[in-house]
Amino acid sequence: MEFLYEYGLFIAKAVTIVIAILLALGGIVGIVSKQKQGKGHLEIDSLSDKLDAITDLARGELLTKEELKQYQKEQKKKQKTEKKGKKKSDDSEADKGRLFVIDFSGSMDAHEVEYLREEVTAILCVAKPEDEVLVRLESGGGVVHGYGLAASQLQRIKDSNIKLIISVDKVAASGGYMMTCVADHVLAAKFAIIGSIGVIAQLPNFNKLLKKSNIEFEQHTAGAFKRTLTMFGENNDEGREKFKEELEDVHHMFKDFVQEQRPELDIAKVATGEYWYGIRALELGLIDEINTSDDYILTANKDKSIFTVKYSMKKGLPERLGLAASLSFESLLMRLWSKGTNSFR
Repeated sequence: MEFLYEYGLFIAKAVTIVIAILLALGGIVGIVSKQKQGKGHLEIDSLSDKLDAITDLARGELLTKEELKQYQKEQKKKQKTEKKGKKKSDDSEADKGRLFVIDFSGSMDAHEVEYLREEVTAILCVAKPEDEVLVRLESGGGVVHGYGLAASQLQRIKDSNIKLIISVDKVAASGGYMMTCVADHVLAAKFAIIGSIGVIAQLPNFNKLLKKSNIEFEQHTAGAFKRTLTMFGENNDEGREKFKEELEDVHHMFKDFVQEQRPELDIAKVATGEYWYGIRALELGLIDEINTSDDYILTANKDKSIFTVKYSMKKGLPERLGLAASLSFESLLMRLWSKGTNSFR
């Protein structure tokens, strides 16, 4: 019995030490992750090189040994010719221009704009007048201020006299279309969803549930319309009317923005909140061409050097452990509680 007692005591001490070490390590990792949080890096890769590698791989698999040998011989001959006329080749390469490719996949809160602004800034630091920017955009819309800022980031490219092309392979609706209409040229796949030029705001009201549970809710404001609708208080017609008035105002600003970017549009016809597929969107003037981003890039590769530009943020420990999602949800609830949300949908 004495042996078992001592053995149990030893096990308890060992477990305590292990837990203490794990807690200490967790604290150190937490501090390090906080220090690294917010640090990102820019990635620029040659898409032209990747396409050339894919082409070479396909040739290697599909051509016979004799055909491949003949092709390699022709390539060596071509390289020798280019070396002889190197200066001339360098001049033509300089005139070739570059195509910078950005991917934007927008969420409801449009937090991706933080990456977009870094990518646009990087491109504008090196871009020349003969260069172009292609944005592969996918978004069903979201909060007004987020997508408004995202559209302004794309406007920076146009203001710098760099041609801006936006390609929509799946969806660019509402706030997504607000970004899209900024482009000099808009491409979309045949069945991509385009449009939805409208505004929506919605929030639940728990006032009846609180009353049923004998729970009182107090809210104090200064200013007649500091709060129009509330989640927990009792809403009135005056607040509802003011809320609708604010939505209409945002919708008018949205329509004016689209009309300014694409003056040939019949804005009354397309700004009803409806969406259309690519084929119909072309007929209405919402886009300029039926095409996919893949085909546009393949065609551009014949005349331009193509580079992808991506800004990535290092994930901290909370994100890796899946805690960021719960924190974001909590902050979203707090925002809804405080003032409600307007969004492009």
